[in-house]
Amino acid sequence: MGVRIRLKRVGRKHKPAYRVTAIDGRRDRSGEVIEELGSYDPLKHDESQQIQLDRERIEYWLSVGAQPTETMRRLLHRQGIEVATKKKREPRAKKSPATAATRR
Repeated sequence: MGVRIRLKRVGRKHKPAYRVTAIDGRRDRSGEVIEELGSYDPLKHDESQQIQLDRERIEYWLSVGAQPTETMRRLLHRQGIEVATKKKREPRAKKSPATAATRR
């Protein structure tokens, strides 16, 4: 699965705050992180203070193949960090019955 850039919830009940982390994709949300990359506090009124990122480290992780979650992708876009999207594979063409019969 690889490394994911995702949010780790901290804070108390009804007062959410998040840490931006690089984490193994197989771990749960609050599992052991590889590296903390910033923080996000959605309750701050000033949008410029809501998110603090270590831009250099995030760009490093993206360059080595880490994939952000959809929420992180939106937050990174708001901060001006563009993330290349994965290309979807095209489905294989189905074999016609005539082709399958000739192989027998």
